[in-house]
Amino acid sequence: MRAVIGRRFGGIDDLVYDDAPAPVLEPGTIRIAVHAAGVSFANLLFIAGKHQNRPNIPFVPGTEIGGIVSEIASDIRTCLRVGDRVCAGLPSGGFADEAVVDGDNVFRIPDSLSFESSTLFPTIYATAYAGLKWRAGLRPGETLLVHGAAGASGLAAVEIGRALGAMVIATAGGDRKIEAVKQYGADHAIDYRQGGFRDRVLELTRGRGADVVFDPVGGDVFDESLRCIAPLGRLLPIGFASGRIPEIPANIVLVKNLTVIGLYWGFYMAWGKSKADAALRERVGTLFEELFELYDAGKLRAPVDQSMPLSNFAEALHRVESRKVIGKIALIPEQRK
Repeated sequence: MRAVIGRRFGGIDDLVYDDAPAPVLEPGTIRIAVHAAGVSFANLLFIAGKHQNRPNIPFVPGTEIGGIVSEIASDIRTCLRVGDRVCAGLPSGGFADEAVVDGDNVFRIPDSLSFESSTLFPTIYATAYAGLKWRAGLRPGETLLVHGAAGASGLAAVEIGRALGAMVIATAGGDRKIEAVKQYGADHAIDYRQGGFRDRVLELTRGRGADVVFDPVGGDVFDESLRCIAPLGRLLPIGFASGRIPEIPANIVLVKNLTVIGLYWGFYMAWGKSKADAALRERVGTLFEELFELYDAGKLRAPVDQSMPLSNFAEALHRVESRKVIGKIALIPEQRK
């Protein structure tokens, strides 16, 4: 098969598109013919060896795929069958013609959902939904502040926040991104390049602040969020796209009665050493059913900015690195075109 391969940690130019051995079907796994692989900012951290999910070398990047089931290990009890259209989340290996995935992390997709759009569900929508509903307990009528709102994670949080009945305030940089977040359901959009967002958030909430903050950016954005979050607010640090991991002043947490909530979606998918228990894994299955119901109801649009051949992986990663993408880029293996 053909795959994107990293033979050392580094940058985009350290990856190659080359022949690779097909992954081995191990007990408990399912083989998928990849029809689309999602590209995200986390891939850049992964190939640099800076992601919490650190692979062995050589490695194949890619954690979100859509495709067709081609083989199922004999020990699996599953309702899936060869030929089913699915999406899947995996710790690595998605940028390839085929992938082998833990059977618990493969989900049948609606016929109405394209393979390209399905790549937003295994980690992007799942993280936003689990973070906002499970962890933060976002309630109807509350105010949700979403940062990096024009990226895939941010747009997912905007849509899910609206679906959960919140008023959504979104921050993004530049007119094009501001317009995009409005189109995807934000009640208010703030261009952070025009002097920050604190004062505008306080104005929109009559001085109270946001009840929940969804932050995939970190750095200065996280720091400013602490200045416009409501008492009893919940702050979700989802990632650190700014490059700086912030530190939290404990006095602000104390005075405002804040809850800072961590969420590493890989835990629920049983990536790495920490394994979620059976009850949590069953809960994950229910989460995907609910997400697909929201999609079929038209509440999630699964935006794909662009589809590219898998061999153009470098261009796709550079576009993500330059913050030019609205939504998701999907890579398509040449043999699937």
